Amino acid sequence: MKVVLQRAKNAAVSVDSEIKGQIDRGLMLLVGVTHEDTEKDADYLAEKIVNLRIFEDENGKMNLSLKDTEGSILSISQFTLFGDTKKGRRPNFMEAAKPDHANKMYNYFNDRLKALGINVQTGVFGAMMDVSFTNDGPVTLILDSRV
Repeated sequence: MKVVLQRAKNAAVSVDSEIKGQIDRGLMLLVGVTHEDTEKDADYLAEKIVNLRIFEDENGKMNLSLKDTEGSILSISQFTLFGDTKKGRRPNFMEAAKPDHANKMYNYFNDRLKALGINVQTGVFGAMMDVSFTNDGPVTLILDSRV
């Protein structure tokens, strides 16, 4: 699994101009799933994300986690994270998981985040979505469950 994590002052996702999920302060996640991903990958990333110390403390140092700040997550499925652009001019998405496996793993990942005490909002899996957010910092990290 790959996750592009962005610290956000606010974030929202809409489908056909209807807001499906929105948060105030927290994290906006783009979540990609590949064929080999298992619940172990989702568990690892969920635990890592909620405990990463990437929010500023009273001294302006990145020393607080999402749990510490009681922030929320806007989680967006993003198969294009596994796009291969090495050859040609059109990305190859062969590494992205098939929709049934991707949806299962994406839902499991979001359920793990919720089980860790986080308010999680989502878009609509497989839909064309409009995502807007204000990147705070900016702070952007790329996490991969493959070690």
